[in-house]
Amino acid sequence: MVFNEIDSDKAKSHRGRTAEIYLGDYIDRGPESASVISKLISRSRDAYTIFLRGNHEQMLLDFIAGEPCLDVWKTFGAIPTLLSYGIPRSILSHQWPQEEVRGEIVSRLPGDHYQFLANTAAYCETERYLFVHADVRPGIKLESQTREDILGIRDAFLDFDGDYGWIVVHGHTPVLAPDFRSNRINIDTGAYVTNYLTCIRIGENGPHVLNSRLSP
Repeated sequence: MVFNEIDSDKAKSHRGRTAEIYLGDYIDRGPESASVISKLISRSRDAYTIFLRGNHEQMLLDFIAGEPCLDVWKTFGAIPTLLSYGIPRSILSHQWPQEEVRGEIVSRLPGDHYQFLANTAAYCETERYLFVHADVRPGIKLESQTREDILGIRDAFLDFDGDYGWIVVHGHTPVLAPDFRSNRINIDTGAYVTNYLTCIRIGENGPHVLNSRLSP
């Protein structure tokens, strides 16, 4: 498990407090979304953690808030997430009104899970690095970036090879191996299909990859 590799690396490095920054998309991609959130909450009690929001978490929050987005969310993987919270499969059919499904998830989602999701951040920045789920739109100040860009931008960001002012560390667009560029680092190795989760350590000597094979 990647937590074990992080803890082992911390023990070897003998550093002070280290921030663990998670880039979002904790749900939808697999049958254990509820368990993943529980593990992250538990991790936050034992380590200094910063959890960023992905577009998948935003879709769940939008649905809970009343937006009629269930059909769109289903294309992102809503069914496994809702099943993981104990919602009967029969309720998730097209015949059931969205209001009924919303009522089910609101009643079944533990309070600490909702707070975890609601408290996820849009981004985290240091002097040299910017951590964000999808990335940012070139030429736009960070405080002026839209939610859609931060959570969902692809080509306008991926095709840009200029200077952002930081090295942007992001996920959202799966790659076969961690992709290190002069202006960005993509660590999304598509764990939900590849069984390959990537974590990097960034220290005085720059980024270093820690890899963890997930259990089948």
